[in-house]
Amino acid sequence: MAAYFDHVTAEVLARAKRVRLLSLDVDGVLTDGVLLMTERGETMKAFNTLDGLGIKLLRQAGVEVALVTGRKSAMVADRARSLGIEHIYMHCEEKGRALAELREKLGLESSMLAHMGDDLPDLSAMNPAGLAIAVPNGHPLVIEHAHYCTQRSGGHGAVREACDLILHARGALKAVVEPYYPRHD
Repeated sequence: MAAYFDHVTAEVLARAKRVRLLSLDVDGVLTDGVLLMTERGETMKAFNTLDGLGIKLLRQAGVEVALVTGRKSAMVADRARSLGIEHIYMHCEEKGRALAELREKLGLESSMLAHMGDDLPDLSAMNPAGLAIAVPNGHPLVIEHAHYCTQRSGGHGAVREACDLILHARGALKAVVEPYYPRHD
């Protein structure tokens, strides 16, 4: 599993090791950014199950997760609930301000916050974060301001990659994945 992280710099690993809160944009990060509209005007999104398990494993290891999105969506609230995510900020115009309030509420330093985004509204949350993560299909300015850019695209396992990176840096990845290995007793 260590080879999975050969491309990650020592600086990024050091930043990831301090993370106690991972905040995620939704459209373009947890989804591929495509919004499907029904004839009745309802929006549909597709979520990747790899990301879902990654979030559960991260939470199991004691890292809080928050969703911070500019849209309001019952579908996002349902997905958060199914993953046990308690911190949800929807219709959030100022992501940086929302995360500063959450960080203060949880008693965390900026260095303990990671934010993962794909577009310009994410910069206000990425800039003060100890670990800023972008997706390769994100806006070039967001990628430029990130400490780490995932290899996988948003909606296609990028969040899982970020979760695995944080778990690896904290020395917790092996312990959380071990129960999934087949036993040969």
